[in-house]
Amino acid sequence: MNTADLGLPVDVPSTALFTDQYELTMLQAALKSGTAGRRSVFEAFTRRLPEGRRYGVVAGTGRVLDAVENFRFDEGVLSFLREQGVVDGPTLEWLADYRFTGDIWGYPEGEVYFPGSPVLRVEGSFAECVLLETVILSILNHDSAIAAAASRMSAAAGSRGLIEMGARRTHELAAVAASRAAYVGGFNSTSDLAAGFRYGIPTVGTSAHAFTLLHDNERDAFTAQVDSLGRGTTLLVDTYDVTEAVRLAVEVAGPELGAVRIDSGDLLLVAHRVRQQLDELGATRTKIVVTSDLDEYAIASLAAAPVDAYGVGTQLVTGSGHPTCSMVYKLVARAESGDADAPLVPVAKKSLGAKSSIGGRKWAARRPDKDGVAEAEVIGTGPVPEELADRQLQVQLVKGGQVVGRESLDTVRDRHAAARASLPLSATQLSRGEAVIPTEYV
Repeated sequence: MNTADLGLPVDVPSTALFTDQYELTMLQAALKSGTAGRRSVFEAFTRRLPEGRRYGVVAGTGRVLDAVENFRFDEGVLSFLREQGVVDGPTLEWLADYRFTGDIWGYPEGEVYFPGSPVLRVEGSFAECVLLETVILSILNHDSAIAAAASRMSAAAGSRGLIEMGARRTHELAAVAASRAAYVGGFNSTSDLAAGFRYGIPTVGTSAHAFTLLHDNERDAFTAQVDSLGRGTTLLVDTYDVTEAVRLAVEVAGPELGAVRIDSGDLLLVAHRVRQQLDELGATRTKIVVTSDLDEYAIASLAAAPVDAYGVGTQLVTGSGHPTCSMVYKLVARAESGDADAPLVPVAKKSLGAKSSIGGRKWAARRPDKDGVAEAEVIGTGPVPEELADRQLQVQLVKGGQVVGRESLDTVRDRHAAARASLPLSATQLSRGEAVIPTEYV
């Protein structure tokens, strides 16, 4: 089913204007100078991880592939560019026929990455590749930041469930992407129905404090919810007095009550008291869900609490303090001329400070130690060492303009769990530190 057919704001017909104007003005100048057709290689990478993070998480690749397929300059878009005088007539004519016909390689979605990792490599003419810069970075920077936060929270939660509940804390379309990225990072479900509709992520939700306040008393509210949703529902027990609410909840629903949710107070203390009370009332199988501005540190602090699931909103959809990964998209090689067989030459920015880059089309591999645990991210531009040949990380995602690397979200989610498990144990420590393995250039 095409979600756009239903009029839901979860798909965009064209991604062509999700770009910065200078991509188009560069295109115009390159077309005029005759360099637009030069074969080029661009790479997306980050120079450093956000402060305190031990690894990054590749997320948004599937959305990048959708964006590349939908990068089309239809008549409405061309009219806007024409009316605003963004580019000249010959450039508009070129854009009208735009289709990406090159190749894209990258780390498979869900994989981890480190400083310098060539997360995505885009190859084709300069003209067709440069136009994709902004939308690619927009997606990768947002989704990878959310997935990294989700991964840290997932590691802290262990086997306990995680519910993404951040839709009300971010832009309505960003919320859908955030739900997807959170699922990649290890979350189990979302409260956002648009994310469930668009990506098949399991959705959950029962009631808020408003539902309790609507009724004359808490008993009436609980009775109405149980009568409608069944005894397996989750009742919110901290609107008034938690102890009295738990007593009423079990009285109304019986020991078959599915769960209670706690949204305020000293969660560690309250969870212990609620668990004891539930057990004394015979509701030994009733679960406890906690919410209330949680992040990975709060989740870790509740490890000893009798909690079954966490609901996370604000801190998740804002990357838990790091809303971007600072990925960049740089030209690393281009042909000597416009001839189809012209050799590629490495190019790189050589400015002062921390913004220089390394030229050349790169491969990447992760070297394990004798126990199979990752010990280094190895990146090179020449031949791949024989011992790393079967450890290469990049896979082909687009070939000749056709997507060949689309995967299910569950496959991506499983890959991330495996990739994180292959790292040294210190990767999941929440204390501040450097990347858990070094990046080596050969």
